[in-house]
Amino acid sequence: MNRVIIVGGGAAGMMAAVAAADNGKQVCLIEKNEKLGKKLFITGKGRCNVTNAADVETLLANVCTNAKFLYSAFYGYDNRAVMDFLEQAGCPLKTERGERVFPVSDHSSDVIAAFRRELEKRSVDIRLNTEVRKVCEEDGQITGVILQDGKKLPADSVVVCTGGISYPSTGSTGDGYRFAEELGHSVTRTRPALVPFHVREEWCGSLMGLSLKNVSLRLVCGKRQVYEGFGEMLFTHFGISGPLVLSASSFYIPETESLALIDLKPAMDEEQLDKRLLRDFEENKNRQFKNALGGLFPVKLIPVMIALSGIHPDKKVNEISREERKKFVSLIKNLPLTVTGTRGFAEAIITRGGVSVKEINPSTMESKSVKGLYFAGEVLDLDALTGGFNLQIAWSTGHLAGSSL
Repeated sequence: MNRVIIVGGGAAGMMAAVAAADNGKQVCLIEKNEKLGKKLFITGKGRCNVTNAADVETLLANVCTNAKFLYSAFYGYDNRAVMDFLEQAGCPLKTERGERVFPVSDHSSDVIAAFRRELEKRSVDIRLNTEVRKVCEEDGQITGVILQDGKKLPADSVVVCTGGISYPSTGSTGDGYRFAEELGHSVTRTRPALVPFHVREEWCGSLMGLSLKNVSLRLVCGKRQVYEGFGEMLFTHFGISGPLVLSASSFYIPETESLALIDLKPAMDEEQLDKRLLRDFEENKNRQFKNALGGLFPVKLIPVMIALSGIHPDKKVNEISREERKKFVSLIKNLPLTVTGTRGFAEAIITRGGVSVKEINPSTMESKSVKGLYFAGEVLDLDALTGGFNLQIAWSTGHLAGSSL
């Protein structure tokens, strides 16, 4: 029998099915949802950031956890290979700011349709609305799967591509972790990643909806700076979000005293900013402090900055002391927010943690302890920053698993 069962019809599962079929296998792809690629459908706000066009070293540099494990996968089937595959499958692509690659149509459904056509062309047996209850093995060798209705499907190999536990509404409910543990594998602690932060400061809520562009953010957990980045962020009713914050969340260490320090003027150092303030104050010397900040911040942010500065709003700017001004400069460069935690899995783009990669062969994606058992995609303890890097992990590991069967 040359039969392989792939559990999960997301990005990694569809790619594994294509590669396995090209490898001459009889492929059965099992998906518990009513359609393939349900999570893929909502990625990139429905536009689907399929990969990133940077070189492979840059791809690896954007992987937060276990990047070394991905060398074989990324070099064996890189972003160019993914782009060629999709374009040849009738889904033209375009590259945008930050080397992010999207379908020309801006519709994730076109990516899924391209895969569907390729799977049908290869006679892959696609079973929708079908749930796997258990992955079976005898004497350290995979024998097949048992479905929710009790029916057993025999197979030589099983590829587990069930995703993590982020966006559980798309069917990512951690089944793969259970299969892995039942078969003797360890699963590292899972937590939400690429997710907004909760913050303690109540003034944050008054800025809800305000987006800040071209700011930088440093995340300090305990006494250690774990992240620094530049970009765009957003204030919400519970804290902060936006691309910059999502990236920072991948480095957040739970249960530590954590601070997000926002630099509102990263293009200037403290000395340059002080000179700029002096100039502004000179031009507005008879005005009150509260009326002299229009050129520095968005209107909504001004009352907050005044309150945090400790300078009386009605004070004339020509009466502000050098010490007060220096303190204000420091506040602009290090606006502090106390991070109390992240939002939950329902809002997390991906899951951090998963099946331990120490127990997986990086050059095949096969389990080191169970013959014929493979893992690919987000179910593994692998995660990366935003920009198409997480999907590249899914494509590369899925392709490697399917090709190695």
